[in-house]
Amino acid sequence: EVKTLVVSKVANFSIDLPDASVAIEISGMFGSRQEEAQRLGRILRPKSDGAMAHFYTIVTRETVDQTFAANRQRFLTEQGYKYEILYENEVLTTDFITDSRI
Repeated sequence: EVKTLVVSKVANFSIDLPDASVAIEISGMFGSRQEEAQRLGRILRPKSDGAMAHFYTIVTRETVDQTFAANRQRFLTEQGYKYEILYENEVLTTDFITDSRI
């Protein structure tokens, strides 16, 4: 059973991961809003065990990547997705994954 799978941009298309419950995007730089929605769609499909899914994007502050991430965030919130921004110091001190099944 695969517990961790590392994929490249190729996972935006033609890959089915129905039981995946966590996605961590390391660099969405220059990624389109459509690509972000596709990545979210892959992870947010209903899970057979009812587990909640989580999608994380790691972004470096004060870079062009932050600008692109903000544009993708704006688009996704307009589509009804909920966003929560955590900074590195908060991640280290906050229990930000609350579903113990993950």
